[in-house]
Amino acid sequence: MNIDQVLTFLDLIESNSFNATAERLGVTQSTVSGRVQSLEAALGKRLFSRSKAGTRLTVAGARFAHHARTLQQEWNEAQRSVQSSDNFTRSLRIGVQMDIAADAAGRWVQAFRAAMPDASFYIEPDYSVQMSADLLAGGLDIGIMFAPRHFPDLHNERIGDVTYRMVSTLTDRLAEVTPDRYIYGNYTPAFDQTHRRLLPDHARAAPVACGQSSVVATLLSALGGSAYLLQETARDLVAAGRCRIVEDAEPIIQSVYLAVHIRHRHSQPTQKIVRIVRSEFGFS
Repeated sequence: MNIDQVLTFLDLIESNSFNATAERLGVTQSTVSGRVQSLEAALGKRLFSRSKAGTRLTVAGARFAHHARTLQQEWNEAQRSVQSSDNFTRSLRIGVQMDIAADAAGRWVQAFRAAMPDASFYIEPDYSVQMSADLLAGGLDIGIMFAPRHFPDLHNERIGDVTYRMVSTLTDRLAEVTPDRYIYGNYTPAFDQTHRRLLPDHARAAPVACGQSSVVATLLSALGGSAYLLQETARDLVAAGRCRIVEDAEPIIQSVYLAVHIRHRHSQPTQKIVRIVRSEFGFS
C-alpha cells in the first residue's frame, strides 16, 4: 500500500468514475485501475463495485474510507513537518475567511508569534467549504470561518461575531434604497437567510451580487448604489466621504467559528490560538 493508492481511492469516492478520477489526478484510467487493484489486493477485499450508474463503495470500502482519510491527513501533516524551516520547531497553516483576513490577519499573527515564537505561520485566506475540506485532508491545521461544515472528524466552535452594515452612495434612508441600484453581498447561507427576511426584493432583484465584502466595496465605488459591507470596510468608506451609513437599515450579525480536526482539538497550539482569537473578538 502507498499514498498514491490511498489518494486515488479517496478521489474515486468523490467522482464515482474511474475516467473522472484519472482526469482529476492527471493519470491514465489504467493507472487508476491498477492502484485500486493493488489496494484491494493489499487489503484482501473488494473496495468498489461498478455498474452503469457508476462506481460505488462496497461495505469493505466504506469501512476503509475513514482510515484512508486519516492516512491522507497524517501524510500531509508529515510532509509539512519535514519540509518546515529548520529555524522553527513547528509550522502552522491557518485558514481565515476571506472577508476578515485582510482586516484581522496582521493583528492575529502578531499575537500568534508572541505566544508561539518557536512556530512559523502560513495564512490562507479562503472560503468555508474549502477550508473544511483542507482540514479533513490535513492541508490546514486550523480554520477560522463563517460557515463550518459538520463532519465527524471536525470540531467547530463559535469564537465571535462580525457585523455587516448597509452603506450607500445615494442616501442614508432605507426607504430610498431601491433594488435596481443595489449590490447584493451574498456572504454566507446564514447571512442570506437574514437578508431575505429583511429585504426580500433586494436579494431577489439586485442586478449585481458578490460573495466578498472587499469586492462589493469596489463595485460600490465603481457603480454607485447601496450594499451591506463588513462594518470596518463600511466605516473606512464613510470616513473617506465615499458613502453614508443607512442608519435605519438593520445590521446583520455573522457568527465566526474556529474549526480543527478532532485529533488536534486539545493541542497546545490550538488552545493558544482559540484564546487569542476569542480575545480579539471580545468573546468569552
